[in-house]
Formats: sequence, C-alpha cells, structure tokens
Amino acid sequence: MAKLPPRKRVRDVELMRALSHPTRFALLGYLMATGAHTASECAAAVDSSPSNCSWHLRQLAQYGLVERSETGDGRERPWQAAQVGLDLGTLGSGDGALHGAQIGVAGAQLAEDRLLTQRFLDTADRLDPAWRDAAALTSYALRVTPDELAALREAVDTLIRPYVVGIRIDAPAAARPVHASVRGFPRIEADGNPAR
Repeated sequence: MAKLPPRKRVRDVELMRALSHPTRFALLGYLMATGAHTASECAAAVDSSPSNCSWHLRQLAQYGLVERSETGDGRERPWQAAQVGLDLGTLGSGDGALHGAQIGVAGAQLAEDRLLTQRFLDTADRLDPAWRDAAALTSYALRVTPDELAALREAVDTLIRPYVVGIRIDAPAAARPVHASVRGFPRIEADGNPAR
C-alpha cells in the first residue's frame, strides 16, 4: 500500500480554540467529507447562513485548514479542505492552555458526531435499503491494556484511512460520504474513578 498523506499536526492553542467553534468544526468536517463547496452550499449543509459560513471559512483559511478551490465559475469560488485529517496530540498531555484547547475541539467533535448520528436516525427510514443495512451503530465493552488499545487504534486507522475522502482516488460511482467515528478510552464511573 502506498504511503498515505499525513494528518496536519496541530499543537497551536489558538488554532485549536478557533476549531472548537461548532460552526467551524462542522464546516471543516463537511468540506473534508464532500469536497469543494460555496459558502451558500455549506450553509445549507451545516444549518447556518451563507454570510456566517463565509466569515467562519475565512477564519479557517487563516489557519491553513481550508482554501479557495480553483473550480467554480469565477463569480463565487468554492472552498475546499486543505487537510485530509488533523492530529491534535494526546489529550491531556500538554500544559493547561493546550489541554483546555484540546478539550474544546473534542467537545466540538462530540457535538458534531451526535448531530450527524441524530440526522441519520431521523432519516434512516428514507434511505436506500442498501445504505440502511450497511450502516452501523456499534459499541463494545473491551478489556485491554494500554498497549493493546493503542494497537487497536492503529489497526482501525490502517483499515479506515485509505477510504478517507481526501485520500481515496478510486471510489466507485456509487460511493457516498460516510461519517465514521471511533472512540476508545478507559471507562470512568460516575464517581470519576476508572472502572476495574
């Protein structure tokens, strides 16, 4: 297998704070999943106004996360993601400002995951049966060591990454953008302590 393009390594607290805004996170995710779109098209997809999306897209562009596409009619050029993924570092491994910014981005990601999952659930009965049957909402209760969890994370990444929109060049005509989210972390009880 050919070497896959790397994720953008992000350690800049200000960039993370900018990305923790729900509209910006949704816009970046939408462009990464679906390709180049105008601010008006983005607005319809993320439930915002074209002017608001245009402003947030310019903010994302300042950080190198999106850029103007060379496609379009010259009147309104679309925006496209400039990255195929982000690497935000190990959660909780930095100073207080970095940790807080990472938590902010993680919160935006969780909110977007929830929103996209709810949209799927709300419309599943209208989907083509093949897509409905292929979809999955699966969770597992694992008992693993930190090394095993890290190995699982890497194995899943190796399996999924070739299908990432900005990487895959041989997608069949029937392929559509799909939201996939994988989480693995120690289970924490209501009292704040790790489960045993």
